[in-house]
Amino acid sequence: MVQLTRIYTRGGDKGQTSLGDGSRVAKHDARVAAYGTVDEANAAIGIARLHSAGTEADAMLARIQNDLFDIGADLCTPERPDPPYPPLRILETQVDRLEQEIDAMNVVLQPLQSFILPGGTPAAAYLHLARTIVRRAERLVTTLAEHEPVGAPVIKYLNRLSDHLFVLGRFVNDKGERDVLWIPGANR
Repeated sequence: MVQLTRIYTRGGDKGQTSLGDGSRVAKHDARVAAYGTVDEANAAIGIARLHSAGTEADAMLARIQNDLFDIGADLCTPERPDPPYPPLRILETQVDRLEQEIDAMNVVLQPLQSFILPGGTPAAAYLHLARTIVRRAERLVTTLAEHEPVGAPVIKYLNRLSDHLFVLGRFVNDKGERDVLWIPGANR
């Protein structure tokens, strides 16, 4: 476990931060932007959890929040050959769990009749917000992966997570009954 005894270190006062391997980079570095956006998605999920406390959705989101911290740890430690200690990396089994949960939720959902607008219940609205932040994180991680090694399970997990949050948003909208549907050209 991580033990934090001091919150501020003054190490970032000049616009740099330390990565998990101890190297220093600018706070606007692509790696920092990627894991910072994962952290932002995690915060949005925390708000969604406030509106789903004690439910099956809340239990899934608790696991996802922990996974997102794992992704942050994975992304903040650049891949290097023969590291002095084994870094925490996302595993395919975490992606598999998301797929199993998506499949289980999809079985009970109303079929889609149109694209869905974010809304319905507060939990669903926040899940859609989290989904869009995860999509941004995915774009940032794939950009990073063009220049530096990034584990394939991280990219897969983020891709699957946005799908999961979409399906979960429908699930908490009374299994799709309270979905807000897009009506093309409704306001012409």
